[in-house]
Amino acid sequence: MIVEEKYMARCIELARGGAGNTTPNPMVGAVIVHDGKIIGEGFHRKCGEAHAEVNAVASVQDEALLRESTIYVSLEPCSHYGKTPPCAELIIKKGIPRVVVGCLDPFPAVSGRGVRMLREAGVEVVTGVLEEEARALNPAFMTFQLLGRPYIYLKWAQSADGFMDVARKDASVRPVVLSSAETLRRVHRLRAEVAAIMVGTRTALLDNPSLTVRHWAGNSPVRIVLDRTLKLPAASSLLDGTVRTVIFTSEEAVNRPNVEFVRIDFSRDVLSQVLHYLYNWKLDSLMVEGGAALLKSFLDAGLWDEAWIETAPVVLGEGVKAPVVAGVLSGSEVRDGHLLETWRRQV
Repeated sequence: MIVEEKYMARCIELARGGAGNTTPNPMVGAVIVHDGKIIGEGFHRKCGEAHAEVNAVASVQDEALLRESTIYVSLEPCSHYGKTPPCAELIIKKGIPRVVVGCLDPFPAVSGRGVRMLREAGVEVVTGVLEEEARALNPAFMTFQLLGRPYIYLKWAQSADGFMDVARKDASVRPVVLSSAETLRRVHRLRAEVAAIMVGTRTALLDNPSLTVRHWAGNSPVRIVLDRTLKLPAASSLLDGTVRTVIFTSEEAVNRPNVEFVRIDFSRDVLSQVLHYLYNWKLDSLMVEGGAALLKSFLDAGLWDEAWIETAPVVLGEGVKAPVVAGVLSGSEVRDGHLLETWRRQV
């Protein structure tokens, strides 16, 4: 089993090469081993392109060796036709006699079908190798399939005495900067890895944020804004059309290039309506950046998975109080004198 885990760990390492590019598909890595030697490797690089198994097989110089090899895959090989043919079918066609799988596909209608297809064709299949690590590789994909909602990150920066900002009545008062250049890059890295990013009306009006990726390489997420009575001015950065943007409102509005207005019922549970739309649009992860009231609403509803909290070495004395998170502290570090904590929801 130690040998099996070594190759599965390599699959997981390879899979991370697709970070930020595979959504809504999962990151997957594959390794092909012949007589104790790796002869092929691959990972899923981008949604719509070849899967990990296909890339691994293509990297093998002598295909004759496949009939005496084992292929290790971090996620169960697919068994259905999508944008690409089934990987389980490819494995059978190439005559690979043994498959080692990290974890099964979490979607109930699919889970186990790839394994069953392989076994019915006479392929030896081993499952559950580094299963926990393989599942942890794609938290958004797992949550999306099992819970029917995006994986939700809450993010905010606060002062040492627990305030997110000074009290501001309008945009003429500039917000307090609580992030350093290095911690800002960390935030933009996460932006590049999520499918959508969300703010409330007050934050949109006071900060006029762009919510784009600028301090990291990657694609900007879909921008989600709550604006019940359409208070955002036409000159708002969020309405500039540079990135797909969805405004949830109670008013009638005409869509414009790359900006869509979606009417919802604000007398009902707003968050469940928003998450329903995101699920239908196949946006599997959401980063909530503020403000305090919106963050608290997600916390109160138990609709969150990770909270990224940055505490700056600054004392404000008063202002907008930061939310209080009740969960499990899963990581912390100090950068530029700023405490960076990651909390996970208690399941």
